[in-house]
Parts: sequence; structure tokens; C-alpha cells
Amino acid sequence: MPAVVRGGRRQSSSQAPKRAAAPKGPARGRGPQRRPQSASGVPGKLAAIGRLDLSPRAVVISIAAGALLLVGVLATGARAERISAAFGQGMDGVTASMGLKLQKVSIEGESPEATRAIQQAVQLSAGQAMTSIDLDALRDRIQAVGWVKEARIVRLLPDTLVIQVVEHDRLAVWQSAGQVVVIDTQGQVINGADPGRYAGLPLVVGRGADEAAGEIVPLIAQRPRLMSRMDALVRVDGRRWDLRLKDGSVILLPAQDPEAALIQLDALDQRQRLLDLGFTRIDLRVPEAITVRLTADAA
Repeated sequence: MPAVVRGGRRQSSSQAPKRAAAPKGPARGRGPQRRPQSASGVPGKLAAIGRLDLSPRAVVISIAAGALLLVGVLATGARAERISAAFGQGMDGVTASMGLKLQKVSIEGESPEATRAIQQAVQLSAGQAMTSIDLDALRDRIQAVGWVKEARIVRLLPDTLVIQVVEHDRLAVWQSAGQVVVIDTQGQVINGADPGRYAGLPLVVGRGADEAAGEIVPLIAQRPRLMSRMDALVRVDGRRWDLRLKDGSVILLPAQDPEAALIQLDALDQRQRLLDLGFTRIDLRVPEAITVRLTADAA
């Protein structure tokens, strides 16, 4: 039988270890006695760490236990949601019994054209508990209406809901590829807007005119004499504008700095009443060489 090593000494397995008898009193005639040392130099807590079982079997069991714990947490969470929903329904019933029920919806800031579409997006019923109204979902439905740019909702207890809307600005009527729509200052199409009802808006024509209209239309609007004579703004090559007037004449604007060209046109009109005189074509594309082609009568 192989020897067993314990405490650093080798003993035969056939001999039982002898224990020294504990002295009953102080030994006489001997040298100083040494205190017995602990067999282990590792403190108890650290020694326990050293005894952790990191075998493959123990690792697999730990992973399985963690998975079961996760399933339990998820199951508990689902029950918690159902409990929370039931509690919310109970609270809605309590608030309704206290008189906190929807009786009036007030819409502010809408145009006559947009009123019906906004009302259809509200989707609320009289008598429902005020606490059951999801204001975020309601705002999303209203802002999905083509007319509406922004919506704000206020809940006024006990029974009123106030909806304040800001609609898109009607900038121009855009004609392109056989389609005619109303656009706002950002070039966005206002769904539901009837172009036939906006005869007073300027007409912009051509590809890319929707995106560039927000810059040129305000410049024309600052000049009432020119605005009253204008029939359409035509986008040319995606770079510049031609102003077509109601009498068939045309004003060519440059691709760069159209405002400076319009200022030059203002100066000509003030000196010679050019818009009243009559012309067929004014070319403002070259600031140093403005060309004016008058009508036969004006010439």
C-alpha cells in the first residue's frame, strides 16, 4: 500500500499515528516548550473559496439554474403586467364613478378644411374615464393628419379635453408631372388640401420647385406690384427661376442671388414704370448687362 503523506512526514500505513499526551502541568527539567502551529495557513473564508467546485458538471448545473430563474422572472413579469392592467381598469372605474368622465372635446387652431379630419382622428367616446385617455397616442393620431404640423393636448378635469393644433402654412400650389398639390414652407405636400380652393397662392412649376419655393416666394411677396402681375414661377434646370406674368411676358432670374436681381428690377420699375410700360422679356441673369425687350406699343 502506498504511503500517505500528511503534514510533510512519511509514515508507514501499518503503523497508527501516535498522539502525544497532553501535559497535565508544566514539565520539569525540560527546555522551553513550543506552541503547536495550525496545519493550514489559510484563513477560514479564503479556504472556503479554495474549496469551490468548478467541475464541468457544477458549471452546467449553474447555467441550468440561471435559465430556470430567468424563465421565472419573465413569467412573473407577465403576471405583473396583467395585474397592473387590472389595477388600471379598476382605477378607471373608480374615477368614472367620481364623475371624471369625458364629456367635451375642444379643438383650437384648426381651419374649416381640417376640422373634419381632426375630429375623425380623435377616436374618443363620451363617458369614458378621463384617466383612460392615452394623450401620447391621441397626439400621434392627430399629427398624422396631413393638415396638422403640431398638436398639444391638455386634460382639464373633470370632463374636458382641449386639443390645440398648429397647421402647415400654405405657401404655394405646386404643379409637376401632371399633378397639382398644395405645399408648405418646407416644400411638404399638405395631404387633403384642395388646390382649387387656393387660387390666391402662387403657382410654382417644375421638378424641384417644391423644395426651392420657400426661398423665392417670400421675395416675390415683398413686391406687391410684381406679385399682382405674376402668373407662375417656373423652375428651370433645377437651378433658377423664370417669372411668367399674366400678360405672357417673362422675367429671367439668375441662378445666384435672385434677390439682388429683383432689387435691380425694382429700380428700373421706379424710374421708368417698367411693369406698366409693357415688355415681352427682361433678362436679369447678368447683372452688368440687363436686357429688356419691349412690346411694339411700348417701343
